[in-house]
Amino acid sequence: MSKVCDITGKRPRVGNNVSHANNKTKRRFYPNLHKKRFYIAEEDRFVTLKVCTKALRTISKKGLMPVLRDAAAKGTLNKAAMKKQSL
Repeated sequence: MSKVCDITGKRPRVGNNVSHANNKTKRRFYPNLHKKRFYIAEEDRFVTLKVCTKALRTISKKGLMPVLRDAAAKGTLNKAAMKKQSL
């Protein structure tokens, strides 16, 4: 399972764990992803998306269809997820 947001395209980032002795070891910062089921009223069906919490807040503020249109226009919309959901 890839750890990528379907709406924003957020991915894991790389950084360092820094100990008290200032030793640095590599680590990954994962996005806060949730699998969420959304209802699309225009198409009268449900879609399941893997979204980060920032995308959830945006969807609750603007609505699902405007967010999907904006993400498609920006190019951050995950095509594989949308193909699977046939949007």
